[in-house]
Amino acid sequence: MSSPIMLQFSGPPIVIEAIPLTREAFAPFGDVIENPRPTTNPSSFSSLPLLSRSSLPFNPVPANQGSAIKYQHVSRPINLYSQAPSGRPGEPVMNIFVCAARVPLPPTAEGPPSEFHVSILERHPYTTQTFTPLTADPSARYLVIVAPTLPPDSPGAANLSSDGPDAEPSPALPTPASIPSGASYPRPLPGPGMPDLKQMRAYVATASQAVTYGAGTWHAPMVALGMEGTAVDFVVSQFANGVVVEDCQEVVFGPGVTVKVPPSAVSGKREARAFKL
Repeated sequence: MSSPIMLQFSGPPIVIEAIPLTREAFAPFGDVIENPRPTTNPSSFSSLPLLSRSSLPFNPVPANQGSAIKYQHVSRPINLYSQAPSGRPGEPVMNIFVCAARVPLPPTAEGPPSEFHVSILERHPYTTQTFTPLTADPSARYLVIVAPTLPPDSPGAANLSSDGPDAEPSPALPTPASIPSGASYPRPLPGPGMPDLKQMRAYVATASQAVTYGAGTWHAPMVALGMEGTAVDFVVSQFANGVVVEDCQEVVFGPGVTVKVPPSAVSGKREARAFKL
């Protein structure tokens, strides 16, 4: 990783309340990957009329001799390293992150929220990044924290300044200029600016949800929820070229941003897995 940019945050403290992760809420920042219809039985799907199938998301089709439902293109990875200044191409990589629990779950449904203090954000300007949890524990949860990108000349950037009264301006970070023509990518690139901390969002994801951060999306490093001493394992898929400033860019800032995790966000939205048509 490249050396982080040190920022000073000015203004009143920011408190963000985490909500359950949904595809719709997260769409500006990336993709939520989950079974979109967990109560639809694969063995009965093949007999559904085409009109009924067309009402389901992600253009599903029967697969594996009718024993599976294939939901298509549930996330759109993209490799933008052809625009990187180094000229070094990006390659697909897959790693495992073992993420220790950093925030306890709220103790009771009526109890106070748990808290996490955010002091660092990162982005991967030339690639999407997908985190897929590897756990059989349905109670496992993790926190997804993202921020939109400020325009470089936005007045809101006045709330973020280089560290120290005599600091030099932050160096320009390399970012891609555009999405290639014909690429199937569902959102615009966020641009080269710094994160908009005032518009930061936080979501609680379940063990049955993977998440793709869009290329260039500012996000916190992974935050697993749970008891001290526990961990959540993730398969992490992305592109990379080994040039640190092109693979990952970081900003760090002092205290002032807190995510609260209320019990209502942890209980989740997922329904019981009982098959039906």
